Amino acid sequence: MDMLVESRQRRSRWASLAGILLADLFLINVALLLSVGLALNFQYKWGPLGFAWRFALPITALAVALLVWRRLYRINVRFLGLFDLLNIVIVGVSLAVGLGIITTISVKLPTETSTWTAPVLLALLSSALLALCRVYQRLVTSRALLTARPARGRLRRILIVGAGDLGEALLRELARSESSDTVVVGFIDDDPRLHQTTIHGVSVLGGLEKLHTIVSDQNISEILIASPESSAEETRRVFHACISTNARVRSLPPLSRFVRGGADVLGLLREVSVDELLKRASVQGEMTPAARYLNGERVIITGGGGSIGSELARQASSLSPASLILLGKGENSIFEIDQELRHSNAFQPTPVICDIRDRQGLELVFKAHRPTVVFHAAAHKHVPLMEAVPIEAVRNNVFGTLYLAEEAVRNGVQKFILVSTDKAVNPSNVMGATKRVAEMIVSAMATRSETSFSAVRFGNVLGSRGSLIPILKKQIMSGGPVTLTHPEMTRFFMTIPEAVQLILQAGAMGEKGEIFILDMGDPVSIVELTKDMIRLHGLVPGQDIELKFMGIRPGEKIHEELSHSAEDLLPCAIEKISMVKSQRPVDWAWLKPQLDELHRLCETGDERAVRAFLMELAWGKTMPPMGTTAAVWEDATTEAPLKD
Repeated sequence: MDMLVESRQRRSRWASLAGILLADLFLINVALLLSVGLALNFQYKWGPLGFAWRFALPITALAVALLVWRRLYRINVRFLGLFDLLNIVIVGVSLAVGLGIITTISVKLPTETSTWTAPVLLALLSSALLALCRVYQRLVTSRALLTARPARGRLRRILIVGAGDLGEALLRELARSESSDTVVVGFIDDDPRLHQTTIHGVSVLGGLEKLHTIVSDQNISEILIASPESSAEETRRVFHACISTNARVRSLPPLSRFVRGGADVLGLLREVSVDELLKRASVQGEMTPAARYLNGERVIITGGGGSIGSELARQASSLSPASLILLGKGENSIFEIDQELRHSNAFQPTPVICDIRDRQGLELVFKAHRPTVVFHAAAHKHVPLMEAVPIEAVRNNVFGTLYLAEEAVRNGVQKFILVSTDKAVNPSNVMGATKRVAEMIVSAMATRSETSFSAVRFGNVLGSRGSLIPILKKQIMSGGPVTLTHPEMTRFFMTIPEAVQLILQAGAMGEKGEIFILDMGDPVSIVELTKDMIRLHGLVPGQDIELKFMGIRPGEKIHEELSHSAEDLLPCAIEKISMVKSQRPVDWAWLKPQLDELHRLCETGDERAVRAFLMELAWGKTMPPMGTTAAVWEDATTEAPLKD
C-alpha cells in the first residue's frame, strides 16, 4: 500500500514538473513570435510551418536544454530570490544567442537591424515572461496564505528592531509562514539613511528614540530584535529600551548562528542571554597578572564541580598551570568538568573526591599533589537550607575552611584565595555568618604564616547552579506563577566569568588576608529583574505570568551590603576592583578560642546554641576592644591548631 501511494506521489510530482516545463516553453515561443514580429513589423515572410521549422523548433530544443540545465522548473516560487531571477536572465540571454546564430547563418532577415533586434527582444521578452509568471505565482501563494490567517483584528502586530539583512530575513520568514498570525507593522533602526525607506513594502519608522511612541501609536504587541553582531554595551542598550515597553520582546541571534546551526529564522528566535539582565556593562578583567602567578604552579580548586569552581577550572587551565586538581565531594559534577577539560583543550586535570571536613583526607591530598595555589570555592550556599541545619553549615563553611587553611600553611602553599559572599556583611543568616567567620579565619591566618591569604566577596552570580535565575526560568517555562519574597528586595549581581576573573585577580594582589570586591554597580530590584526575565521569554509580566509574593524567608535581608561600617574601601591597581580594609583586624590569638568553643557547641548538637554563638562571633561582639594588643592573648598563640 505504501509503495502504491509513493508511486502515485512520484507520478504526480513528475506531472507537475512537466506542466511547468511546458508552460515555460509556451511562454518562450510567445516571446519568440513577438520578437521576430516586432523586428519585422509583423511582416512575416513564412507561414506557420515555415516559422516553426526555421525558428520555433530549434529555439524550443535549445530552451528545453537550458531549462533543464538551469533547473528553472524546480524553482519554489514561495522562495523566489535574486539567484532564481539571475538563472532566468541566463536562459533569456542564451536563447538570444541561439536566435542570433539562426538569423546570422541560416535564416537571413531583411535588414541588418532586424538581425540583431530580434535576439535582443527575445532576451528581454523571454526573461520578463518567465519572471512575471513566477512572481504572479508567488503573489497568488502569498494571498492564499494571508486569507488562511485569522481575521485582521486578531493578528499580532510586530515591530522589528534592525532593518539590515537579519531583519529582512525575519520579515520574509514571517510573510511566508503558513501558520503565522502576525503582521509586521514596521522596522526600527538607528541608521538615519534607512529612515523613511521600505523593505518589501514595510516602512522603517525611525530610530530607537522613537520606540516608545511607535509601540504606543501602532498598538505593537511584540518586538523582535534582529540586530547584527555588535558590542555587549550596544546589545544591552537595545534590549533595555525594548523591555521598557509593554510589548513582548524576543531576539534573533547574529547571522553567523544560521551558518553554524542550519536552523530556520523563526526557530532561532531566542530569549536574550541572562548576562544582558545586568544594568551595567560587564567587567572584562586583565588576565596577565593571574597568568604570572599561575604559570607553572600546582593549583587545587575546592568545589571544582560547582558553577564557580568549574568556570574557575576552565579559565585557570588556559593560564598554563603545571597541574590542576579538581577537588569536590560530588563525583558527578567533578567527573563532568574533568571530561569537559580533557575534550575541549587537551588539558589533563586531576579529579579528587574528598570532603573538606575530612582532615585526614585533606592531609593525604596535599601530600600527594603538593599544591602551591589553593582556590577555595567549596561551600554550602543556600540560605534557607542552612537556616535549618546550622551545625552542618558551620562544619562545612567554617571548619572546612579552617582545615584547608591549616593544610595550606603546613604544606607551604604560596597563595590561598577564599570565595566569600556579600551575605557575610552584617549577616542575618547562618550561611552569611559562616562565610564571615571563614573570612576572619583567612585574615587571622595571614598574620601567622608565609602563605599569602586573600578573599573575594561576590554578589549573586547570574546563572549559577541553584541561584535565582535558573529558578525563575523554570517557573516561567512551566507557565508560572513566579514566586518572589518581597517587592522591595534588591541584590548585587555579577556574571560567572566576572566572578572567576575577580578570584584570579585577587590571587595576584592578595598578601595578608585582604578582601576584594568587584564594582557591581547599583543593586538590582528582584521584581524588575523578574519582569525582564519574563519579557525575555516573549511573555508579558502580570498578564501571561503571575507574580506571587510569598514573604521574606528565614535569614533573608531585603538589601545586601558589600562592606561593614568598620571597613574602608580602597582602590586597587586593577580597575573596578576595590580592597576592603578593616579597622578592626582579626587576631588569631582571639579567634582561636572562639573557634574552639564553636566546635565544642557543634559536638553537643545544640543547634540553638550554635546559631547564637555563631552570630555573635560573625558580628564581632566578642572581639576585644579596639586597641587591645595581641599580648593579652599570648597564651592562646602557643596552643596547637584546632583538633577534633
